[in-house]
Amino acid sequence: MIKKLLENSTCAQCRMCCIFDRYDVWETPLFDEITMNRVKSAVPDAEFAKKGNGYVLNVGKITGEELFSCPALAENGCILGDNKPFDCRIWPFRIMYFDGCRVIAVSSLCESVHGQSHDKLRAFLKEGLAKEIFAYADKFPEAVHEYYDNYSILLYENEIAK
Repeated sequence: MIKKLLENSTCAQCRMCCIFDRYDVWETPLFDEITMNRVKSAVPDAEFAKKGNGYVLNVGKITGEELFSCPALAENGCILGDNKPFDCRIWPFRIMYFDGCRVIAVSSLCESVHGQSHDKLRAFLKEGLAKEIFAYADKFPEAVHEYYDNYSILLYENEIAK
């Protein structure tokens, strides 16, 4: 979804969005049932937990400097290809609650996108992705996280015409 902003090769080399530590385990994506079953058929020991209308990875307890890798992450990238969870397809954008409003924010962990001008990122979102993100949040409210200060707010929901 964000190929206009980020090359596939850049993502494949980084993989920052597929590996989690104890501080960012909340970032694991929300899976729909079909995508969860695709992962489970390829990685039978992958564990999921129901969360609202979707499923999240059952990460367990992460301590110290431990890392958790998404079970869909393989040596050559994501085994799901273009069938990744929505959260993964829009990374490093996230929908969050900020002061009672839903907002779209961008993570500073993805330097390739976060380093671009916020005006450019806002314009990109307004081309249609913002509407998709808010529609997804309507369907899966559990995908909306509380604001985290490692993110820069780009758009408030009221800035997008419905």
